[in-house]
Amino acid sequence: MSRTPSNMLPLGTLAPDFNLLNTQSGEQASLTKLKGKKGTVIAFICNHCPFVKHVNPELAKLARDYQSKEIGFIAISSNDVDNYPQDAPHLMKQVALEEGYTFPYLYDQTQQVGKDYDAACTPDFYLFDANLKLVYRGQLDDSRPENGIPVTGKDLRNALDALIENRPIIELQKPSIGCNIKWKK
Repeated sequence: MSRTPSNMLPLGTLAPDFNLLNTQSGEQASLTKLKGKKGTVIAFICNHCPFVKHVNPELAKLARDYQSKEIGFIAISSNDVDNYPQDAPHLMKQVALEEGYTFPYLYDQTQQVGKDYDAACTPDFYLFDANLKLVYRGQLDDSRPENGIPVTGKDLRNALDALIENRPIIELQKPSIGCNIKWKK
């Protein structure tokens, strides 16, 4: 199992816009249409990664807990589906249904969005404020497959609560760790 860390995009970075296929609806979706009023979580994930499978239930729960607080959630897969067919869009739609995603799961066919966000691993989490400025990037929490620590979403939850309550978000942020994004050759 690969253990690739986040690249840790600089705080304050403006979220690059995108227009990607929403695998659940079959329609194109843009950041400007999907963003939340108070903030937006963008998660780079994929179907096959054991790190993503490990956090999927908590990711779905986080979205249910915070979407009512005007936080938008967006998941994106940038993986090369030619070499990793288990990450294909029709299977992304199936995973979204099985996991109970209440947020769009978008397919980055050209991989440009993954590059624009300097995404490195799955899962890789980004939290942007109402103005789409980066305020948090990194791990969901300290849990990893096989380390015995329960998945709570503590790190991302703390950042979300601080954003909603207009408090400073801790600047010491730990990188996420997961499978490397499968870039096309």
